[in-house]
Amino acid sequence: MNREALIAAVKEQMPERRWLHTLGVMETSVMLAERFGGDAEKADLAAILHDYCKYWPVQEQAKIIRENGLPQDLLDFDKELWHSHAGAFIAQSQFGIDDEEVLDAIRYHTSGRENMTLLDKIVCLADYMEPGRDFPGVDNIRELAKTSLEQALIAGFDSTISFLLAKGKRIYPLTVLTRNDLLQQIQS
Repeated sequence: MNREALIAAVKEQMPERRWLHTLGVMETSVMLAERFGGDAEKADLAAILHDYCKYWPVQEQAKIIRENGLPQDLLDFDKELWHSHAGAFIAQSQFGIDDEEVLDAIRYHTSGRENMTLLDKIVCLADYMEPGRDFPGVDNIRELAKTSLEQALIAGFDSTISFLLAKGKRIYPLTVLTRNDLLQQIQS
């Protein structure tokens, strides 16, 4: 499927506001790839698809996770995590995306993971800091992203963890492991 057809398919899956977010993630992913020596084409492709399933019914997302060997522990945590794994599955099964690096960047853009690849970091960070994002600390994340993907991502995960703590929600363990891994990378 060519890029324009893929964009059209994604756009029809979401409300206009989320589409504008996706455009921002696409633009920011390419900019970060160029800044940090990543593959801009892969960053663009992963960004296009990163929220494909975001507005699907949660029952459908859960069904994809349950029936396709995806991490079952996701279902014990906030449903906001589910669309990334469901989306990577759909990107592969429906759109024929077979680049594991692109699929992983989609899969881990919400939680992160230990030993994130450069592409993982780029798409995850772009999702945090695209121009339409407006939350306490986002300007600091953008500033840190001028020189360090890792420091900017730590600030992003700190923001997410603080938000979840303030709401009394459970924190997905992989997010904590990711944050710790990024700290270790900086300290090494």
